[in-house]
Parts: sequence; C-alpha cells; structure tokens
Amino acid sequence: MKFSIVTLISEIWLLGARYCALVGDFNGWSPTENCAREGHFGHDDYGYWFIILEDKLRDGEKPDELYFQQYNYIDDYDKGDSGVPIEEIFKKANDEYWEPGEDRFIKNRYEIPAKLYEQIFGPNGPQTLEELEEIPDAETRYKAWKEQHKDDLPSNTPCYDVIDNGKEYDIFNVVLDPVSQEKFRVKKPPLAYWLETRKGRQAWLKKYSPCIPHGSKYRVYFNTPSGPLERVPAWATYVQPDAEGEQAFAIHWDPPPEYAYKWKNSRPKVPKSLRIYECHVGISGSEPKISSFSDFIEKVLPHVKEAGYNTIQLIGVIEHKDYFTVGYRATNLYAVSSRYGTPDDFKRLVDEAHGLGLLVFLDIVHSYSAADEMVGLSLFDGTSDCYFHTGKRGHHKYWGTRMFKYGDLDVLHFLLSNLNWWPTEYQIDGFHFHSLSSMMYTHNGFASFTGDLEEYCNQYVDKDALLYLILANEILHALHPDIITIAEDATFYPGLCEPTSQGGLGFDYCVNLSVSEIWSSFLETVPDHDWSMSKIVNTLMGNRKFADKTLMYAENHNQSISGGRSFAEILFGEIRDGSHDTEKLLLRGCSLHKMIRLITLTIGGRAYLNFMGNEFGHPERVEFPMPSNNFSFSLAKRRWDLLAKEGLHRNLFIFDKDLMNLDENERVLTRVLPSIHHVNDDNMVIAYLRGPLLFVFNFHPTDSYEGYGIGVEEAGEYQLVLNTDEIKYGGQGLIKDDQYSRKTISKRGDGLRNCLEVPMPSRTAQVYKLSRILRI
Repeated sequence: MKFSIVTLISEIWLLGARYCALVGDFNGWSPTENCAREGHFGHDDYGYWFIILEDKLRDGEKPDELYFQQYNYIDDYDKGDSGVPIEEIFKKANDEYWEPGEDRFIKNRYEIPAKLYEQIFGPNGPQTLEELEEIPDAETRYKAWKEQHKDDLPSNTPCYDVIDNGKEYDIFNVVLDPVSQEKFRVKKPPLAYWLETRKGRQAWLKKYSPCIPHGSKYRVYFNTPSGPLERVPAWATYVQPDAEGEQAFAIHWDPPPEYAYKWKNSRPKVPKSLRIYECHVGISGSEPKISSFSDFIEKVLPHVKEAGYNTIQLIGVIEHKDYFTVGYRATNLYAVSSRYGTPDDFKRLVDEAHGLGLLVFLDIVHSYSAADEMVGLSLFDGTSDCYFHTGKRGHHKYWGTRMFKYGDLDVLHFLLSNLNWWPTEYQIDGFHFHSLSSMMYTHNGFASFTGDLEEYCNQYVDKDALLYLILANEILHALHPDIITIAEDATFYPGLCEPTSQGGLGFDYCVNLSVSEIWSSFLETVPDHDWSMSKIVNTLMGNRKFADKTLMYAENHNQSISGGRSFAEILFGEIRDGSHDTEKLLLRGCSLHKMIRLITLTIGGRAYLNFMGNEFGHPERVEFPMPSNNFSFSLAKRRWDLLAKEGLHRNLFIFDKDLMNLDENERVLTRVLPSIHHVNDDNMVIAYLRGPLLFVFNFHPTDSYEGYGIGVEEAGEYQLVLNTDEIKYGGQGLIKDDQYSRKTISKRGDGLRNCLEVPMPSRTAQVYKLSRILRI
C-alpha cells in the first residue's frame, strides 16, 4: 500500500483478480463501499488495482478557502505550521514583498479575462454577426492602446513593448524593459511566505477524519475465477496473524503526532571490527513465555553492552505466522512481528540500542517465502505465479517453502522496496541475507561443490537471482552509504564480496559456515586425542579469496535451535547427567569452550558472531513450543540467572567479556590476517602471529609443555595479556605470575629469526603481546 498527503491510495498488485476492494472496521467489512473503480483509474494491464479513500471533513469544519493550502501530513509531522492566520501572512507579504501596484494581478488574476468576456459576450456586446464589427489588425489595436494610455501615471509594474524595427509588424516579438527585467531577476520568489501557510498534520487531523483510523483492522477483498478471496495486503506494515482460529488481518498503524514515536539517538558510527551478538526477542527472557520488545530493551541490551559487543543481529523480527519456525518462514515482509509489540516498540528498541552505541542488523529472508496461503504471499491472488515460479521450480526441494520469481519486475520492486523500508522506517544498520544458496541455484544449494568454476556457471544457476542480489547491494549502498550487508552462502560463490563494479555481488561480509560444523563434529564424534590441528586451521582459514571479508562464529542459533545442541550442552551434558568424574569433565568442557572461541575470533576474518547466551555456556538448547512438546515454553527462554551465581557460567562470561575487550583494545579483527607458522599435529599445538600479538594453543588433552619453542620475527620481551587457564576463567592457574613475561632467545624457529619459549599447560591457550623490542 502507498499513501498520499490528502488521501490514502491503495495500490495492490493482483494479476488474477477481477474485482478488488478494501474491507475492514472502517467500512463495516463491506466489499462494495471502497472498491477500485472501473476504467483507467481502477486497474491497469499489469495487474495493479487502485483504490482511493478520501479523508472526511469533520462535523462543523469548513473546507479550506485557499486553493493552494498545503498540509505537511507525512514528513516531520507539524514542521512548518507557524499557527499564524492566513490573513496576517498575506498582509505581511504585501507589506514586505510586493511594491505598490505589483500585487494587483495577484489579487485580481481574472480581471483581464473577465473584461474581455464581458466586452464580447456581455449584454452590451454584439448580439448578431452584423453587429460584430471587423476586428482591427494587430498594429492598429496596439497603436490605439498606446494612445489610450499615454497619459497614465508611472507604475511599478513591468513595462512591456512591441519591437517594430521597420519590419513587418510582429505582435509576438515583445521586449521587456531592461530596468524591469533586472528588477525581476533580483527579486526572489516569496517561498518563505508560502511555507508559512503550510499547516501540520495536527491541523489536518483537527479538520479531517482519517479514512482509515489508526488501529483499524483491514484486509483486501477480490474476486478470482475460483471465487472471492480475502488476503492481508502484501505491503501491510502491521499484521495480526491467526488468533484463536480466526483469519489474519492487517492493522493500519498511523498514530497521531502526539503519540507517534520520536527518535532520540542518532545512528552510531560503523566500527572497523564487528562483534555481533545474535538475538531472538521471543526467547530472550527468563520466564517461559514470549518476551516482548520492552523486555528485550530492559534485560538484554544492557547485557550486550556490558559483554563488549558492538552490534546486535535480530532473527525472527519480521512477521511470521508460526512461532516455531523462528521467523525463517516470513509471511509479511514489511511488518514487525506483532507477538513482540507494536512498530513503535521496535523503533524504541533500535533507538535504545543506538543510544548504547550498538548497531542493529536484521536477518532478512528473501531467498524463499512461507507457503501459507491465508496470511502469506502463496496463491495471493488465487494463482500460483503472482510472486513465485510455477511448478516444481516454485517450491523448495526440501523445505516446502515458495521460491520467488526474481526475473519479474514487480517482484523485484516488492523485494527491493522491502530492503529500503527497514533502514528508512526503523533505522536498521545492516542485513544478514539468509541462505543465499537456496535462491542462487535451481537445486537450492543441495548439490556437491568442489570449487570448480563450472559449478557456478552452469544451467542450475538462477541468473535472475544473482541480478537481484547485485541490485540489492547497489541500491542499499547508494541510498544508505553506511549500511552493512552480510551473505550467508554455503557454496562460496566467486565474487560474493567483490564490488558490483567489478562483476561481484557487492556484499560487505560473507559467513564461513564450515567453522561451526567442524567444531560440532569434533566435539560430538572425534576423540580428543584424534583432533587434527591441520584440519582445524584449514577450515578456520577457509577460502583465502574471502578471508578479508569473512564473518566467523564458533556457534550461532543453528546449533541451539535447528534441532542440534549447543557446545555447552555437549561439553557439560554428562556432568548434569550425574557423572562421577565431575571435576575432570568440568575442566575439559570449560577449557575447550574458551579455546574454541579464542581461536575462532582471532585466526581469520574481520567480524565475529555469537548467539545469545552461548557466551556463558548456556546449558540448554532452544526448543520452541510445538505439538511435539505439547507447546511447552520450558526450553524457549534464556537462563540469565546463571550469571548471578559464582561458578562455571559466570567464569565463561568473564572470559568472553575479556576476549571482546582484547579486540577492542588491540584491534585484533582489523589487523592484517595472521601468519600461521606453527601447526604440529603430533603435539596438537597451533601458533600464529597477528600484528604484535602471538597466539598459542595446546589442544592436547594430557600433555603439557614447560618451555615450548615458538618462532617469532621480532626479538624482545613478550607479555602475557590473555590466558585461558586463569582461575577467574575457571582454569587451574598453572602459569604463575613470574612466567607472564617472556624474552626471546637468539635461535631460529619455524623459519623466523627468533624463538620464544613459553609454558603451555594441556588444553590451554595464551595470547602474548610484544611489549619491548630488543635491537641486536
């Protein structure tokens, strides 16, 4: 739907409709009162239907007398409404702007046409053709006019005259008096006075009653060859999905100026390194219920700030019918989910996050759409090809969702406008594009990829989808220069993060999905002694072509939500099950939990992501209420109470907080990608340099090393700045204070000029910083 200043104009794309109307509370749900008119203004040949609803004059109010009266109904609400009466503005303009005589034709713009009309057609004019004398030629009439006005007093009005120059008389060749012409050019138009006549939205609402009042429920009604249908408009910005078995409806959200949300904080500057905290609003509370935007503001935002992250990424915010789908089967792409609050509540969430210096990213799903017919876009107009492909191409091979028809201009218009809607209306700072492989290939990404270029250029590639992604990035970065776009693509499509001007798709970051998979695989299926250091390094470094634009995470919502288990549940599950060797298992789980996060953040990439609660080892997976669990909310929440207790979870949180501070203070993610010079599969040791920082990891489950030699380039003194084995992190504290400072020895190691011997207890990791350079 699109809105104008004076009226509400509903523009609805319905290819298969034969009749279209808006029904709702405002017209008693009548399908005939507000319908598209037949003819040119009713609908066009492209399937667009136009319904015009005019605001009604309130009782006792009179229409505006001035034909040019303008109301600032949309932008900035009451900006421009001075409250000064029109008469005073006119008098002010006459006194300050017009010179005597200049405003004559402004006040009496019909004077000359009226006199001419009266002369020819008035009661004293000619009544017959005989009485109508022959009209003199132009030269005679002009000379008569000059003779008639030769004794007129001087006037300030512009002087016009006819050029003769002895040639054939030309009544169209008119010259302006040079003095009057210069005077006219210098004079600025009276825009300031005209702007003063503008009135604001509050004045409009006082005089006129909105055609659709704020908060009204409505749907679109139309006839199709299969019969009448009612649907929630595709462009609806606030939707109430199925409630107690009733059909969904849209809600017109247009609060009066005094109640509309007013932004308080400006957008933060985009940081050079992104530390993203992935959140789901509904499960963000401690109680077994759906949490609201207000709950999230009160409880989660302060925690994110304290934890040291600089960005939040929200999943499941866009309206979706079924809560258990986590928001990945979106039904209404322009609406925030009403189960969490109103659009203004979401604006407040974004505003408060900006006030804390946090960017706000949105997980956007344009790769497919929900197959729901009553509230979503599937069979929206009674046909299967309005927004989606027909046949098998229009359905995801495994997920049962609908696939967009990206080659259709109207579908492109719908999706691209949706991308612009969120930064414009809600000041969103970036997008995470979900599951791009589903849209880029007709096999939905479910095929084996070896990296051969042919796999990205064959008949299974949807070129229309690629063009859409190029347009999306091009338009977003042109309209919102500071916006961030993140691509989630398991196939590592070539050029994913290359500029569109160089043939790329234009994304700012891409996700390395292999990282979380290898950690899950190792933790669940591979004995600790058999972990391959080479495989870890190769996977975490990923595709070197994308290394400079990679977003890394050890685990995101997939491990907790998509039928899997979080790392904490894997590592500490046996402890909760009553194992006798509790202390040993606790130490193992705590050590690996910290080491996995440290190496994932520091070994490669420019951004890092963590799912809500995993930073402190949330002990339970997420399970949304559904028929299989009798719609229980017992696992659809977060155990924030664990942070208030001393012990494992508090220790893990302190470590994760210090890890975020390490990046903030040492700019780890912004530094040049690391040089990984030591990978020993026998000793299970990994070491690499990133800037002045040396990272060493000993993954061996039993062997410790007292003075393990690691090659370094710069000779000098290295200070231990982060140690996973510290007691405050739940470690054993095996490295003593006098061992925190280490000096290099003049010995080549790992192909580098110097060597640093460091203590490395089993299952620990350390970060050393070059604090003093020794010149030899």
